[in-house]
Amino acid sequence: MNSAARTALPDMKPEERYSMEELGHDGKMPTKGGTAADEREMQRMGKAQELRRNFKFIGIVGFVTILQATWESTLLANYFGLFNGGTAGVIWCTIAVWLLMLCVIASLAEMASMAPTAGGQYHWVSEFAPPKYQKSLSYVVGWCCCLGWISGIPSCGLQLAGIVQEMVLLVYPNADVQALWQTTLMVFLFVIVTVGFNIFFARHLPLAEGVVLFLHIFAFFAFLLTLWIMPEHHATSREVFTTFNDGGGWGNIGVSCLVGLATPIWCFIGPDAGAHMSEELKDASLHLPRAMMWATFGNGIMGIVMLTTFCFCITDLQGLLNSDSQYPIIQVLHGATKSYAGTCVLGSILVILLFFSTVTTIASASRQTWAFSRDQGFPFSSWVRYVPPTWEIPLNALLVCLGVSLILAAINFGSDTAFNAILSVSNAALIFSYIISVGCVRLRRLRGEPLLPRRWSLGKWGGPINDISLAFLFVGFVFSFFPVAPSIGDPKWAANFNWAIVIFAATCLLALLYYVCGGRKKYVAPVSLVKQE
Repeated sequence: MNSAARTALPDMKPEERYSMEELGHDGKMPTKGGTAADEREMQRMGKAQELRRNFKFIGIVGFVTILQATWESTLLANYFGLFNGGTAGVIWCTIAVWLLMLCVIASLAEMASMAPTAGGQYHWVSEFAPPKYQKSLSYVVGWCCCLGWISGIPSCGLQLAGIVQEMVLLVYPNADVQALWQTTLMVFLFVIVTVGFNIFFARHLPLAEGVVLFLHIFAFFAFLLTLWIMPEHHATSREVFTTFNDGGGWGNIGVSCLVGLATPIWCFIGPDAGAHMSEELKDASLHLPRAMMWATFGNGIMGIVMLTTFCFCITDLQGLLNSDSQYPIIQVLHGATKSYAGTCVLGSILVILLFFSTVTTIASASRQTWAFSRDQGFPFSSWVRYVPPTWEIPLNALLVCLGVSLILAAINFGSDTAFNAILSVSNAALIFSYIISVGCVRLRRLRGEPLLPRRWSLGKWGGPINDISLAFLFVGFVFSFFPVAPSIGDPKWAANFNWAIVIFAATCLLALLYYVCGGRKKYVAPVSLVKQE
């Protein structure tokens, strides 16, 4: 029945105004703003629709775009890439990571179209892994995914605190604002405020993402024109594209650039964010994969252009690296504008954009935590998974993310080295979940086993794209645990050591311990709820 016919029949019951294609499998209207396809997919996966589907295509594109915040990250997280790699290293590595990450995201997007669920990777592993390993492997992936997302929250808070401190020190060079306790309290503040936004303004999140998406694009051109036009001097093309730097002393430019992969990977990490919001997206199996691809494609172009422009503004790389700041963008902006006010205005725009990137990170982390507790993956899962009917958001999962983030941030009171390890483990844990997810699908393809129906498919290119993704992810995973500089034989090795591998291993051990001591009896592997069709 077309829309005109529906309008002409105002006295019909709501169910009668929908065609059979729009209605659910039982002839009833889809619940909480979904479509018939959403209803069928939730029924197949054995899940109840508990969250309202507030997001549409543009909203979820904005969500993924703002979370990745690629061009902003190229300005805020470039220190490690410049230190290990130089301007040439960080530019060429970022281009390579973008192209390879598109393959990873295409692989994840196909799985998201097969099973659009907030569980994301651990659910996909449960459905696609060999039957013998479906339960145990999905359980470990669920823990790692939650670790990756939750540890990303204080990471974003630390960047927010750092950029604010840099602006204060620019205007007041003698200000005492860099003590560990001061930084930690600022991280606390930003984490509490961003979690509060997710609790009290959840219904307005899609609108906020649309508005911030506009700011994201507008600010890109504002920064680009500032860095193109205002500096008195720019580096030459030869200096920018051929100057490599082995700041860590690895003795090999190739190894140094690989260690510096932390910068470009951080700029593109989190493509699964949209998947964790899929139960709040209308027509998710179609719109979600498209949104993941378009967001990363657009973000990549803007990020590479911005990073290249930024590198042209660096006329003294060693002087920049030898300064006390890990956020050289503030120095570069001030050198370009010659104005404290102009630098602080542009810096404040970065703070706003990063603030909403943190908001989206918390939203994804809470949905991942909620979904895993829905399948009894955590202690006290019945409390964590509770969704107040009038709120229609995973309130308790948000509170868990808040509490764990504050505990992780509190480590910074004692040691910024230990805290930096928490930041590194976010990359490693998410990459691990991608490896297992893509690996399971690739194994099914190799065995000739059928995949689930999907509305967005890689077709005959699925196998090669999965292979490229896995090769890249293995390299990224290994180098996520490398320290900034080699520490063998160094009496201060503990200060330079990347403790991320210890945290990652401890989390896996904790998950295994809980699983053996009773978790295996409580955990409900998602595949056990799936209805075979």
